[in-house]
Amino acid sequence: MAKLFLLRHFKSQWNEENRFTGWVDVPLLGGQDNKIKTVSKKIFKNKINSIYSSPLFRNQSSVAGVLEYNGKYPIFIHLDKGKMKKWGNFKDLNKDYIPVYITEKLNERYYGKLQGDNKKEAMEKYGKEKVHLWRRGFNSKPPKGENLKQTFKRVAPFYKNYIEKDLKSGKNILVIASHNSLRALVKYVENISNKGIANVEIGYGSLLEYNISKSGLPKKKFFDKI
Repeated sequence: MAKLFLLRHFKSQWNEENRFTGWVDVPLLGGQDNKIKTVSKKIFKNKINSIYSSPLFRNQSSVAGVLEYNGKYPIFIHLDKGKMKKWGNFKDLNKDYIPVYITEKLNERYYGKLQGDNKKEAMEKYGKEKVHLWRRGFNSKPPKGENLKQTFKRVAPFYKNYIEKDLKSGKNILVIASHNSLRALVKYVENISNKGIANVEIGYGSLLEYNISKSGLPKKKFFDKI
């Protein structure tokens, strides 16, 4: 039975400043070494065959962080721009190297006009309930932005075409991405309703673990707030 690990990136500078980030590239907040080390050790108690992530800097920095603490090295393979083809099986690679497949399909949801805005100020401007729906609802979307339904429509097919196939072949997979791309994945993996997904929260640097059968169904789940 294969394992699927989902890790939300570690806290970014804009997370600390309570700002909507979306597709804006911002660095990780400093001072998280102990947490990154703890998460890394938990993940690499298992053999990880491949990692999937997005090109956003905070996600790739999180990839580099968890690999560094276990003496692993990434080989980044970009799957977008008409090159949606994975490289070979990496049989000749040293065991310390791990392929990291990068795709914009795993980007955070696009927050449109809210990107860069302070969340508290946005709630004062638009209303707390409306902003909550924009952030957690399935169909509601911020001005000029993306809703979770649209995020799901790019995340779920990618998962089925790439990650699910790896899992069915017995590979252990780590996905490091942003909050809403991971919420979309959780919705698909756990078959959560459109209404129910509004209650799903994943903290910074939180790790979800699934045991996946050959049929692709999750058999056991752990939600670990480290």
